[in-house]
Amino acid sequence: MSGDVRNVTAQGLFAELVERDGSDLHLAVGNPPAIRCHGILAPIKGYPCLDEASLNGLVMEMVGQEDYDILNRSGDLDKALSLEGGYRLRVNAYRQQGSLALALRLLPKEFMPFEKLGLSPKILEFISGLHSGLVLVTGATSSGKSTTIASVVNRINETRPCHILTIEDPIEYRHMSKRAFVSQREIGRDTTSFAEALRRALREDPDVVVVGEMRDLETMSAALTLAETGHLTFATLHTSNAVQTISRIINAFPAEQQAQVRVQIASTLQYVICQKLIPWDHGMGRSLAAEVLVVTPAVRAMIREEKSHQIQTAMQTNCNLGMQTLNQSLRLLVRQRCITIKTAISYSEDKKEFSNG
Repeated sequence: MSGDVRNVTAQGLFAELVERDGSDLHLAVGNPPAIRCHGILAPIKGYPCLDEASLNGLVMEMVGQEDYDILNRSGDLDKALSLEGGYRLRVNAYRQQGSLALALRLLPKEFMPFEKLGLSPKILEFISGLHSGLVLVTGATSSGKSTTIASVVNRINETRPCHILTIEDPIEYRHMSKRAFVSQREIGRDTTSFAEALRRALREDPDVVVVGEMRDLETMSAALTLAETGHLTFATLHTSNAVQTISRIINAFPAEQQAQVRVQIASTLQYVICQKLIPWDHGMGRSLAAEVLVVTPAVRAMIREEKSHQIQTAMQTNCNLGMQTLNQSLRLLVRQRCITIKTAISYSEDKKEFSNG
């Protein structure tokens, strides 16, 4: 690639991202384009640093005039793009230090089969067979939450005559109706907010509802109500373990409501899956480490009776039910020689327990 900045095109960058099997592309004024491969972010060799004019041109090329104007007014833009070959990109454009910057996520063009997700296929089959309740998939950004939920929803779509409603910002995976009837609503284009879409959802006769993210009290309350009224509800949170996930929801509510929220969670929660993608030591891939909480009658009692601190022990001792702690998952990756003990300890939430286990 020539060093001339005029040769930097959106199509050329998208092709680089696909060819390198990258997950993310970052663009900012004063920096060369950078791609994240297997968790490691690095500049693309041979590309120049971008100036403001060239980056503005790239943004216009990617999103079009209407969205470019929205970006200039608000300072932020979330959008999904379709590329040749069936690929899709999630675009987040934002302002930093007075100029534009972009973070683009390449979405897989096919739904991952259960056997390749890194989770127990048996547990995923159980989840896809549920007809009510709340399933939470949590983890940091880029931990595979959307991919896991999309794969489960795809299985439901293939096997069940029902109405699947997704509420996303933006729509990442497109689901074509198969046995199910699928409706996908995008925040900003089809509805004003997650909370508003969830309030309207009960009138839309859904059987399965996918909430892109439980961002605030309103969204959490609406998701709990949907699950409580007999809908199978999927949602994501940026939490790192099951106990923290339950506490985050409860503590989001005013103190006088928390007792009732405990009862709601105890009666509706079915599974909590907390994910981390762990890079291999040779840098050529990543493996999923996951904490899995199956909400049994005993776990429901712990939530109701404010004994959430006992949930960790329940996960450690109920592997036969499909439960596992993050440390148990990390130890398995070590035994499979995907990662070293040093890497496992660095990603552990409880390093002392890992070392003693």
